[in-house]
Amino acid sequence: MQRVMEETFTFPCEGSQLVGIIHKPARCQRHGVLVIVGGPQYRVGSHRQFTLLARRLAGAGIAVMRFDYRGMGDSEGAERSFEALDSDIAAAVQVFLDRVEGLASVALWGLCDAASAALFYAPQDARVSGLVLLNPWVRSESGAARAYIKHYYLQRIFSRELWSKILHGKLDFSESLISLAAMLRKAVFRNSGDSNGAVVDESFQARMCRGLEAFSGPVMLILSGNQDYVADEFRDLINASPEWKKTLARDSIERIDFAEANHTFSRREWRDRVADWTVAWVEALESRER
Repeated sequence: MQRVMEETFTFPCEGSQLVGIIHKPARCQRHGVLVIVGGPQYRVGSHRQFTLLARRLAGAGIAVMRFDYRGMGDSEGAERSFEALDSDIAAAVQVFLDRVEGLASVALWGLCDAASAALFYAPQDARVSGLVLLNPWVRSESGAARAYIKHYYLQRIFSRELWSKILHGKLDFSESLISLAAMLRKAVFRNSGDSNGAVVDESFQARMCRGLEAFSGPVMLILSGNQDYVADEFRDLINASPEWKKTLARDSIERIDFAEANHTFSRREWRDRVADWTVAWVEALESRER
């Protein structure tokens, strides 16, 4: 493990000051990792995941930057959605490259809607050399309902606990049927409308696919499997979409299905596995350029 310096600072973004932290090893590789935070979160992450990830990577010689985008954590500005982070990411990329000597490019690392934000941004910046995407957010009311029916209700039918409750009269059938009926109603409205008949704008999912298609660099996609309905919804979307299937079939895209992990990789062994995969993936970026 290398000696690592951690530097905290502020930097400007369209009139607001953002807070960033760089983890800089004594000898840096040419590729750094910029951690984009998914909301509602800040630069530390759930279970201190982003802090621990950054220290692990920096110890392996990979410079890392974490930051709070506008309206989040300790940064100034109005709160914004994951669809409006391009300026924040661009400012972070610039200050990261400016502050770490010898850094040639950065890989964007994002969990949940931060992965979605990374897909929006990456194709427009040649300084982005790769993407690490964990459980991308593609949430829609109908998609979430279908994922919940498929990955929760259908699994419960075969649950010993469920049948034990039925046999002992501990299950409220009326409440369960009402809940299931509501989910089914949401599920059938797909792109045509929501449960109130309003038009559902799901264009951000298409933007994500176009972003991935336009990005030519290497990508590592990690999907959890332990009751992670965000990852389940993403799987269902790509399985039903010829465009997603075609794009994800590229040789430059590596997919890892991490069945035992939950959405935020809350156990130490899950977090460490993700960190190890990230280190190996960045080192592969380095070796391709030698």
